[in-house]
Amino acid sequence: MTVVRGDAEPGTGAETGERPEGEPGSGVMMAFGRQLKLLRLRAGLDRTEFGKLVGYAVQSIASFEQGRRIPQPAFIDKADPVLDAGGLLLALKDELARAQYPPFFRDMARLEARAAALSVFAVSAVPGLLQTEEYARAVFHMQRPLLQDDVIEQRLEARLVRQDIFDRSPAPLMSFVVEEAVLRRPIGGRKVMRDTLEQILLTGHLRSVEVQVMPIDRDDHAGLGGPFTLLDTDKGHRIAYTEVQDDSRLYTDVRKVRELEARYGILRAQALTPSESSALIVQLMGEA
Repeated sequence: MTVVRGDAEPGTGAETGERPEGEPGSGVMMAFGRQLKLLRLRAGLDRTEFGKLVGYAVQSIASFEQGRRIPQPAFIDKADPVLDAGGLLLALKDELARAQYPPFFRDMARLEARAAALSVFAVSAVPGLLQTEEYARAVFHMQRPLLQDDVIEQRLEARLVRQDIFDRSPAPLMSFVVEEAVLRRPIGGRKVMRDTLEQILLTGHLRSVEVQVMPIDRDDHAGLGGPFTLLDTDKGHRIAYTEVQDDSRLYTDVRKVRELEARYGILRAQALTPSESSALIVQLMGEA
């Protein structure tokens, strides 16, 4: 069995107490910021002039240069030719994209972006792919230890970018089984929860997506072992992912993956059908 533990992955800083990549002041962000500033000064531009050329505010340029904020891919695409960087900034683009996510999720984020199919069982919160911006913001604000404001904004942006998967063509096949208790828990307040329920309902109507609710009153439940995700890669392999308390594992062992496949199949059979689930979500929207 191949196991990847994200909380102590070599190079993340978790085992040394260093800042994980992606937190303000971390290695890849500081390296990009230094290069950006040197290239801007070489071009004879102040931050205001450079900001106008690439369409970004002075405050954003300062945050990028000081390693306090991860630049968007669009910014890097514009900045490299404007500063005649010769691909120097573009070379850091993939590393910066990975750094948007907490260390324990980076491998999964990379695989998810290219997945051919996803099956998600959620027990404590709405899956990230189904969250609204305000729901996700509330989730990050509730985390303990508290996250810095810059980290919250960075992770929020990264979470929303993940939802681009719904616009891919061809679209990956996606299945979600969500505990009813998750849909009744008003994270962020009742309005935020109602908006989130509406987004789940609309997403579930996409041809490539099925959303099922596991009712609270089921007396037989195959998922008491916790949440997990099954993922079919673009290479034709199936892997499994589990995550709890900021500790994650990726499984490629055939026996373990088949065990979770069987479990997910039973969960789908025990859950409400997609149409029954939609009806329940509409009901919950009326109660929110």
